[in-house]
Amino acid sequence: MTDDTPPLHPMEREQLQRESKLVVTVRSSQEFHDDVVAAIETLDHGKSSDPVPTLSFGSYDDLMDTLTPRVIDLIEAVRRHEPGSINEAARVVDRDVKNVHEELSRLAQLGIVYFEEDGQRKRPVVWFDEIVITLPFDPQSSGTATAAP
Repeated sequence: MTDDTPPLHPMEREQLQRESKLVVTVRSSQEFHDDVVAAIETLDHGKSSDPVPTLSFGSYDDLMDTLTPRVIDLIEAVRRHEPGSINEAARVVDRDVKNVHEELSRLAQLGIVYFEEDGQRKRPVVWFDEIVITLPFDPQSSGTATAAP
């Protein structure tokens, strides 16, 4: 099992540890781009930009495929039980180590968890206390479902 998730910089870890909430939403790539440009302009004008950490998916399907009930259970178990390793996390959720490793690695790539390394052991850490999922009902967004009359 190889993992190519880059470790967090200590400043990133400190910033995440100060946060208690992760906002998850669905936004188009254009909306995401516009938000990034606006944040950069704010910083360019010398103003502080301290937004709530947000994870944006390009479609509802992407969000639902990623944050399945099984994955949410894993996130909650890691947060509540604070396992000392990936193996211990797998024991807590009573699942295969390889599967849990793959899911935690994917969650780390998304910034939902990070790993603290202790020699060969990697301890998964969920840095927030709450996930807030916002689902905008914008008919122009990609990935929205259309109901037939």
